[in-house]
Amino acid sequence: MTDSNDPMATVRRYVDAFNKGDEKAMVAACADPMQILDGMSPHVWQGPTAAADWWRDALAEGEHLGVSDYHIELGEPRHVDVTDTTGYVVVPVTFGYNVRGEPVTQTGAVFTLALRKVETDWLLTAWAWAKGQAQQPH
Repeated sequence: MTDSNDPMATVRRYVDAFNKGDEKAMVAACADPMQILDGMSPHVWQGPTAAADWWRDALAEGEHLGVSDYHIELGEPRHVDVTDTTGYVVVPVTFGYNVRGEPVTQTGAVFTLALRKVETDWLLTAWAWAKGQAQQPH
């Protein structure tokens, strides 16, 4: 499933699933329990359905605001710290999306994740998103 020595493989798998809109693959990359902290209300999701609940809320918020075509690009990780069966990853990201058909690029965002090794696979146990600066092309 993932490289047993590299928690970034799971982070990449989760982001790839997000970029494809693949809820099942996002959920599969998460441990139980899972916690999510995001700028979107209600801001915190936790428990066995956290990833699916967050995705449902993100899609509803996007529909309400006219946002679509989400895409995350991972930068070079600032931290990939592993201690036995726990991992901590901090990675800068560029977040692209459309607002009512107009492209927006959010730069300077930061994705921070905690992971736990379950048997041979790394799974996300928590993530937090720090917003960057949104820029619309002129």
